[in-house]
Amino acid sequence: MSNTELGGLIARRIALTGPISLADFMAEALGHPRLGYYRHATPVGAAGDFTTAPEISQMFGELLGAWLAERWLAMSRPAPVRLVELGPGRGTLMADALRATRGVPGFHAALDLHLVDTNEPMRAAQRSVLQSFTSTVPTAWHERFDTVPEGPLLLVANEFFDALPVRQFHRTSRGWVERMVGIDENGALRLALAPGITPFAKLLPEAAVDAEAEICEAGRALAAAIGNHIARHGGWALIIDYSGETAGRAASLQAVRRHQGADILDRPGETDLSAHVDFAALAKASGVASFGPVGQGTFLRELGIAERSETLKRKASPEQARTIDAALVRLIAPDQMGTLFRVLALGDGKSAPPVGFSDLPSSPDIPSDAT
Repeated sequence: MSNTELGGLIARRIALTGPISLADFMAEALGHPRLGYYRHATPVGAAGDFTTAPEISQMFGELLGAWLAERWLAMSRPAPVRLVELGPGRGTLMADALRATRGVPGFHAALDLHLVDTNEPMRAAQRSVLQSFTSTVPTAWHERFDTVPEGPLLLVANEFFDALPVRQFHRTSRGWVERMVGIDENGALRLALAPGITPFAKLLPEAAVDAEAEICEAGRALAAAIGNHIARHGGWALIIDYSGETAGRAASLQAVRRHQGADILDRPGETDLSAHVDFAALAKASGVASFGPVGQGTFLRELGIAERSETLKRKASPEQARTIDAALVRLIAPDQMGTLFRVLALGDGKSAPPVGFSDLPSSPDIPSDAT
C-alpha cells in the first residue's frame, strides 16, 4: 500500500534493494526527515490520532512532577540537574509538572530543561505552553537524547518507547524468521517472511505466544544510554508506556489514524505506529537499578491521585467535578489505562527507593493552589 508520497519512496527503495525489515519501515514511516509522521503531524488530542494521559487530566503531570521533585530531594538536591522529557507532545505534562513543583524550595532554580522532540509543530506548541516557565528555567530542544549535556538527570518518558521501531519474527519449523516489508506485483507494500533463519534468534524467547515475537533494538539502545548517563552522573528516569504480559513474546505492532485502527502499511507518514513496550528488556539494557514495572493505576494511587482529585473537586463546579471523576477512572481503572499502561523507574541506586512502587510514604504535597 504505497498510497502516499512516502509510501512511494519506500516502495521504490524496496524495488531497488530488496525487502526491508519492519523496523526499517517503521523508522521511515515515523522518522523520515521530511515526510515522517513524527516530523510533521500533530498527533495528540481530539484532532490528532491519539490522546495521552497528560491531556486527560492535569493530575497526571502534577503527580509526575511531585515524583521528580522527590527524587531530586532524595539525590541531595544537585544543581544543576538536567530535567529531560522524551517526546513532550504539546508540553502539557511538563507544564503541569513545573506548576505543581513551584513550591519545592530550590527545585526550579536547580533545573535546566531539555526537551527531546523531532516534531516542529509540536515544538512550537511546547514553546507556547511552557513560556511562563522557560523565562526562568533554561530550556533547550534536542533531536536525540545523546545530545543532552552531562550531569545529574531527572528524565520522564510518557508514551515514547512504544513508537520506537520493532523487528517482528515468526517461528517456523525451520526456526525463527523475520517478517519483512516487500512489494507485490502491482508495486504495493506487503508483508512477507524472510527466506532464511534470522541472526536475531538468540535474542528471542524459547516460548512465544502464537509463535510470534518482537524486539526493539532502538529501545534497548536508548535504555542503555539513559542507564549509562545515570551511572556516570546520578539520577532517575521514569518510563510510562503501554505494555502487556506478552510484550516481546507476541506480535503487537499496530497502526492508528484519527483514533481508528488501520493497516500498518497503509498511508505511511500519515499513520501512527506503535508496539507494546518490553519493560524487562529495557530494565536489563539500562544496567542500573530498576523498580517495577507496575500498573499505572497502582503507581498513581500510591502517589495520591485519589486525594488530589478530591482537592480539585473542592473548588470545582458540579460539571467540573464529574469531569475530574471521569478522568480519574480513565487513568487508574483496571479496564482502562490502569493496567494497560505500566511504569518503570531506573535509578542510581544511591538514594532511597522511589515512591510509587511499594507501600512507601507519599511524595511531597502538591500545593493546593496548583490548579
